[in-house]
Amino acid sequence: MSIRIAVVGCGQWGRNHVRTLAEIGTLAAVSDADAERAAEFAARFGVPARTLDELLADPSIDGLVLAMPPRLHGETARRALRAGKHVLVEKPIALDPADAEATAAVARETGRQLMVGHVLRFHPVFERLDALVREGRIGTLRHIVSTRLGLGRFLGMDAVWDLAPHDLSLVLQVAGRAPETIETLRRTVLSDETDEAEIALGFGGRLTGSIRVSRVSAYRDRRFTAVGTKGMLVFDDLEAEGRKLAFHAHEVWREGAGFAFRHADPEYLETEPGLPLDRELRDFIRAIATGEPVRTGASEAVETVRILSLASPRA
Repeated sequence: MSIRIAVVGCGQWGRNHVRTLAEIGTLAAVSDADAERAAEFAARFGVPARTLDELLADPSIDGLVLAMPPRLHGETARRALRAGKHVLVEKPIALDPADAEATAAVARETGRQLMVGHVLRFHPVFERLDALVREGRIGTLRHIVSTRLGLGRFLGMDAVWDLAPHDLSLVLQVAGRAPETIETLRRTVLSDETDEAEIALGFGGRLTGSIRVSRVSAYRDRRFTAVGTKGMLVFDDLEAEGRKLAFHAHEVWREGAGFAFRHADPEYLETEPGLPLDRELRDFIRAIATGEPVRTGASEAVETVRILSLASPRA
């Protein structure tokens, strides 16, 4: 039996879900608060435009992708789960931890899949970096740095809630555990909310993390770095194909009363091809078909919202 998925929300990111699901062959319907927009996408991709209530009442719809304003995610996801639908919710899944946990609880009660749209977790370059860290390529992991800088996206949310979920999902995956300490420096620069922030994470032992996000940067930066005792791995998403993942065999060691270091030229590593959104949606489809867990599930969604709420409390 083929899996049938509908997309609720055909805006800036939802339209990418619509297109990708159509390419995969599992798009069953679209829905949007703007009826004209829904009709436009329905005509373009040859599926019906339906209301949310109609989708929830249709037993032939297996799952929903929710790409809505985050304030609507929790209530809508819970309705869908109780209607027997599997749900992929775009990040953030909620705007406070209690709402996120309530959705996770309904997923557990109903036995439905609940996935959070941390799409960069499915980037093949990140997957290779994560595997190399676990294999010991850089020795003992000591520090993780994620940077997301650019101009724009003033969508009624501050920069931490809008941008940092991507980085948190990557940092948590590589760290392998939740942080014990969280410190945040936030700045309002050109808007009325936080425009840039630096988040310092402590994981216990000697493992630390740092996230920097900005929507008022004059230049773009999309780098993720894992620093170890025997080298560093850098995922630069703005680099050309073939240069996105680099290994730097830098080393620092104690020498007498001080420290010495060795600098090495980057070694660019091969990675598999593949589009992150396509891989994410195929994981959702696989989980629906097999009953096996999704890779970015409810516990990750709740933990991310918990950290965001501590890093940037909402009024």
